[in-house]
Amino acid sequence: MPLIHTPNIPDPDGFYAELIASQSDLPDERADMLWAKLVLILANHIGDREVLSEALILARANTEQAGF
Repeated sequence: MPLIHTPNIPDPDGFYAELIASQSDLPDERADMLWAKLVLILANHIGDREVLSEALILARANTEQAGF
């Protein structure tokens, strides 16, 4: 299963709002923990190491390009 690079979430704005709301009232440390747990839950669901490796590379490249 290759990594999907095109938009693939029904109602992306609704999902984004739900994602932000899920951590909005948490202290920063707990919000970071929520994000980490979400990543691990979704990585387990995907289960394909090649896809996960490609996603890590893509996320790292996008982060470096953002200049953070």
